[in-house]
Amino acid sequence: MHIEKNILDNVNIWLTPTFDEKTQTEIKEMMTSSPKELEESFYKNLEFGTGGMRGVMGVGTNRINKYTLGKNTQGISDYMKTAFPGEELKVVIAYDCRHNSDTLAKVVADVFSANGIKVYLFSELRPTPELSFALKYLNCHAGIVLTASHNPPEYNGYKVYWQDGGQLVPPQDGEIIQVIEALTYDQINFKANENLIEYIDAKIDEAFVKSTIENASFDTPAEAKDNLNIVYTSLHGTSIKSIPDVLSKAGYSNVNIVPEQAIPDGNFPTVKSPNPEEPEALTMALALAEKLNADIVVGTDPDADRLGVAVRDNDGKMVLLNGNQTMVLMTAFLLEQWKKAGKITGTEFIGSTIVSTPMMLELASAYGIECKVGLTGFKWIAKMIKDFPNQKFIGGGEESFGFMVGDAVRDKDAVGATLLICEIAAQAKANGSSLYKELQNLYVDHGFYKEYLISLTKKGIEGANEIKQMMIDLREKPLKEINGQRVIMVEDYDNSTARNLFTDEIEELKIPKSNVLIYYLEDGTKICARPSGTEPKIKFYFSVNEPLDSIENAKEVENNLDQKIKNIIAEMQLQ
Repeated sequence: MHIEKNILDNVNIWLTPTFDEKTQTEIKEMMTSSPKELEESFYKNLEFGTGGMRGVMGVGTNRINKYTLGKNTQGISDYMKTAFPGEELKVVIAYDCRHNSDTLAKVVADVFSANGIKVYLFSELRPTPELSFALKYLNCHAGIVLTASHNPPEYNGYKVYWQDGGQLVPPQDGEIIQVIEALTYDQINFKANENLIEYIDAKIDEAFVKSTIENASFDTPAEAKDNLNIVYTSLHGTSIKSIPDVLSKAGYSNVNIVPEQAIPDGNFPTVKSPNPEEPEALTMALALAEKLNADIVVGTDPDADRLGVAVRDNDGKMVLLNGNQTMVLMTAFLLEQWKKAGKITGTEFIGSTIVSTPMMLELASAYGIECKVGLTGFKWIAKMIKDFPNQKFIGGGEESFGFMVGDAVRDKDAVGATLLICEIAAQAKANGSSLYKELQNLYVDHGFYKEYLISLTKKGIEGANEIKQMMIDLREKPLKEINGQRVIMVEDYDNSTARNLFTDEIEELKIPKSNVLIYYLEDGTKICARPSGTEPKIKFYFSVNEPLDSIENAKEVENNLDQKIKNIIAEMQLQ
């Protein structure tokens, strides 16, 4: 097959003595046996997306390996020296259960130390939220976690956190990328200064657990905790290092761990995908819940920043909640707790994203506070905390099963969120209610909101081009009517415009640019199209709503909303 000259130029660079013999051998083998794989490995550089850098492990510029991560780390080292002149620079590094995470973490530590930067390196795998906590606890300038979140086993990734404990955001991200791109591979300093690398574990663990319990506990009686029957699974990931300890020390004694999934394993042998967004991932936990007649199931992804929750419905059947539903439940509970404590003054805020449920705006309005809405990715919610120091952050979430309680951790945190959802469930059960009934009560008070997500996977170069064309078509040929409802507004975050299709008036969007389109229909329906920043997918988000006058009518209203979503998907020819 024909390979473009720019790809061959990249390949030839990697065949120079700057790269080790093993790497060069692998490339030569690919040249003869797998030219297609060679092309995929070198046709571009891996880029920072909504969750940092994430990709398939292997040799090449478009892969996760010691050289691509080494180059990132060298660039960040150089940037830190200019950003914090004269300071004793410190970073903290964590990693998850994935293949090569421990060795890649050591490579990253080596490069930082080679550049004279003090490194705190976790001695074993740890949850991503603990990395965010540790960064602030140790007064570091930056933090790195080696993780590919819930991606398949062949992936790994590199998330960068800054001084506030949140992920990298503008302007630092763009400035750092410029520094990285200006480097050549022979400028990476891999010669570790072991004297600058300090291994950390128990002391940070204890502080993280203590902070989590302080932030996510709300005076639940001991008897209510004892009566809550919990099934928990770590899905072979890192939360096993924290969640059992947190729940135990918070007073929850009836915690049943799925034993087959309790051992960290980068192969994720018992699931197709270690993603709690996928119902299949919680199959074993749900089976155990039925066996033990559990009240609640909680499952977390490999790096413990997302959680999936299942609860019993009004008929006693276990049902999975989506990320919008868990976010609404946790936010409403926090707001009510703050109100009871007399802590709401009107200067507080909650955080959400442009693709999440509009019900968050209704909750904020009901409690007289602000709901700040940012781009997809928890780094934008963390940035809100940094940008508005005079406003107190209560909590916030996004539709992709992430939530953050308070500001001790500056990223989505399945450890704190697990304790919080157990607090809500325990109190509801003690009061003769349930999580499911509490959610229905919220729908009666604020309207029944139903969301749905479709992800279309388009791999490789051809897939990237197909996704690009789909977004072009949606922009250049905007839909005027969907399911019998007129489109009243189109928000295009790529050019920062909101266009009213009735009046043709255009307003400027104040949120940073992003490749996202949102359609608003006259009946309150919201449809969003967005290419993923970390996976070869284009995602379509649907939100519909109707008033609900009583819980008795919830099923009928939900059926209406489900049918509306099906009609929209069929009309847009997405399935």
